[in-house]
Amino acid sequence: MIKVLLIEDDPSMRNTLERTLARRGIQVVPCEDGARADAAWRACAPDVVLLDLSLPGKDGLEVLAQARQGGLTTPVLILTARGTVGDRIMGLNTGADDYLPKPFDLDELEARVRALARRSGDSAAPDKFTQVGDLRCDRHSGAIYFRDQVLELTPREAALLQALMLRAGHAVTKEKLFELVFPGETDVQYEAIEVVVYRLRKKLVHTGTTLMTLRGLGYLLKASP
Repeated sequence: MIKVLLIEDDPSMRNTLERTLARRGIQVVPCEDGARADAAWRACAPDVVLLDLSLPGKDGLEVLAQARQGGLTTPVLILTARGTVGDRIMGLNTGADDYLPKPFDLDELEARVRALARRSGDSAAPDKFTQVGDLRCDRHSGAIYFRDQVLELTPREAALLQALMLRAGHAVTKEKLFELVFPGETDVQYEAIEVVVYRLRKKLVHTGTTLMTLRGLGYLLKASP
């Protein structure tokens, strides 16, 4: 079954799409706030993301740019009332795969979702994975595996681990990790990243990888010898 992350703040539109796509055999995970979109994206590991541009908390283009910068390669279909050519070009240049202006036909939406999911599956290749020891990160979905089992991680732990895996063997600054783990959360204390590191480190004890603290540099992930 195709899994779709729907990032849409309009409750009527969100409910309509949830019901319609569910009837057509497509699972929908809703998210109504741009500030929570990155965490939801990493947590649910969708096949396709439906993204509105006008969102509270964080604009849709910001959500998309952050996701691409953070290594998330899930196909994105933008749904928006902004129908100008300039907006369409901006969305595609930011990393969107397709664009559907509102109002749209639901049959066309379903067809585009299935096409994106199929294209993504056809293009799956070994290089879509990042491997560190026995840990494997699917850069398309954001899911992280220990051998063949999905690791049970919170969205923040997953965001942190993925960032470290993408730069395995190199230090990642605390500032960069904070941006990825707490996107747009200005009320969170800077030291909160240390709590996430502590909890993640405990979950990695038996995985053959080590999360190291490099004073003055940040954090580093490496496979144990």
